[in-house]
Amino acid sequence: MTGIVTRLNNAVARSPVGRWFMLEGSSHPRARAGTRFSTEMRAGFATFVTMAYIISVNALIISDTGGTCECDFDPLDPTKGGAIGGAPGGVSDRIKYCQSNQEYQSCVDIIRKDLIVATAAIACITSTAIGLFSNLPLGMAPGMGINAYFTYTVVGKYGSGKISYRVALAAVFIEGLIFLVLSILGLRQWLARCIPRNIKVATGVGIGIYLTFIGMQSSAGIGLIRADPATLVGLGACNNEYLDASGACISHRMESPRTWMGILGLFLISILAMYKVKGSILIGILFVAIISWFRDTSVTYFPYDAAGDSRFNYFKQVVTFHTIQKTWAAMSFEMNTGEFWLALITFLYVDILDTTGTMFSMAQFAGFMDSKTGDFEGSTPAFITDALCVSLGAVFGTSDVTAFVESGAGITEGGRTGLTAVMTGFCFFISLFFSPIFSAIPPWATGPALIFVGSLMTKSVTEINFNYIGDSIPAFLTLVMMPLTYNIAYGLLGGLMASIVINGTVFVLEKVSRGKWVPPNKNERDPVMSFHMGPQGEGVLPPWLVSLIRKIKGQDPLEHAEHGKVGASQDTSLSVSDSKAKNPTALHVNNGEIEMDRVMPDAFAETSADQTSSASGVDASGARQKGHHRNSISAGSDRRDEL
Repeated sequence: MTGIVTRLNNAVARSPVGRWFMLEGSSHPRARAGTRFSTEMRAGFATFVTMAYIISVNALIISDTGGTCECDFDPLDPTKGGAIGGAPGGVSDRIKYCQSNQEYQSCVDIIRKDLIVATAAIACITSTAIGLFSNLPLGMAPGMGINAYFTYTVVGKYGSGKISYRVALAAVFIEGLIFLVLSILGLRQWLARCIPRNIKVATGVGIGIYLTFIGMQSSAGIGLIRADPATLVGLGACNNEYLDASGACISHRMESPRTWMGILGLFLISILAMYKVKGSILIGILFVAIISWFRDTSVTYFPYDAAGDSRFNYFKQVVTFHTIQKTWAAMSFEMNTGEFWLALITFLYVDILDTTGTMFSMAQFAGFMDSKTGDFEGSTPAFITDALCVSLGAVFGTSDVTAFVESGAGITEGGRTGLTAVMTGFCFFISLFFSPIFSAIPPWATGPALIFVGSLMTKSVTEINFNYIGDSIPAFLTLVMMPLTYNIAYGLLGGLMASIVINGTVFVLEKVSRGKWVPPNKNERDPVMSFHMGPQGEGVLPPWLVSLIRKIKGQDPLEHAEHGKVGASQDTSLSVSDSKAKNPTALHVNNGEIEMDRVMPDAFAETSADQTSSASGVDASGARQKGHHRNSISAGSDRRDEL
């Protein structure tokens, strides 16, 4: 068997495929040492297993918008959900009415099936594309966190927000086009560096708490939290017969079998993650879902009613191909509201930090980073592919597509080329034909996954610089305002405004007093990012432009470009252990598994931390006194490897 695999590896390496993906043994001058076809296939499957949960979770979250379905709610008509007593019905009345409208729910069920296919299809296309054109081992799919913002903040549950599902898709589509321009000009790294580091970290933490809050609710989670007229939210987990008109539990709290099934799922995911079982999130989801498929139980997802019968009949098909009916090209370009532009800017900002940070993290972990340029091989085609796929995702009817940090699982398995991503895309293609299975996964099965992912995201709170008020207060406001206002945009704006006011005041006082009124521990503030440009524009200009400049000057276009000659000969041949040693901020590896202690390195800086500190006038030793805030997580890095 070993001989067959060896012959296969050698044959593929000598083929045009091997040369395209720079496999070892190919005729490519920059072939990546240690790369084998069989290893890349195994790595691609490992990446798929760790991120397959997104198929059902993303569809469940975005279908909460109601999609293109129309609910005939009338705030002034009591027979159509309107409040009784003269006052018009509000958001809660709309949600309650639409939730009880069988015709509307049947339409939403179709939307969910559409989104299962859309999620799998766009993950297939984007993962394959980034593998083919950038030769990076990255899996891509609609991102967690940003899909929650799209659903519950922008569109609102069952369309209760200020802009419609169609208009929100248009915002995502336009964002992709803006991304394309920024990627070509090389401005994505610049924009990411303009955001204070602690707010970047706090954004990831805030989104993690936000996802946890969603996972504990009943619509997209386990039902542990319910509405409460007195305290806004309260303990739930009661059966439907014990709910009052506002959705609060009157009695029998913590007696819902479905809630306890969700808690069991969370326990299972946690135990599997502790023992480094790959695909622990997917295993936990499937465990709860399979138990919920039995009809004669109190936790069934197929009760004996019209909705349950419809879901069960579709589920029995097992293998089929569902054609997208309602979400394809559903965009509506109504750009005359402030809410539209706020959503567009937030999509743009969060995805810049998310995708850019994840790509830099994975590139550094795989050993592709070039220390001369602060960039990685294939960055320009990777960013351009990502931008085009964001717009394509909007055409399919889903929110922003982004690189998944679960790609680290494939890199751990030895994936170093785009063949890993192509294999991941192929696995998503196969999943297209199993949409009945994915559509039968209930909220109390996906809720534990949201809670678990949220818990992983909050780990980075220790990296916030709490030693200096000018860093800690803006970061704190960012992370608490997101879940408490149920709005990621408000959290970002609150943190940025607080940072400008607090640090701006300190700056003015220092200048007015000619350096006398300075906070005693100013040397402990987080260093300010600085920009340094090499002789050919390295570190500032996009890699393709640096290469072009060198070519015009008659110099080697590969040196100091996306992948400098020195970087190519050293970094691409790194083993996982060598990559960890040379890149201390890369993902840690323990017994072949990824430890998500530090997800995003200081990849946006061209210089070392000490150089950056010096350039910004901050004492490096003081800035890193604790050393806990140097490795920030990008905003919206809402996907984490199952530990």
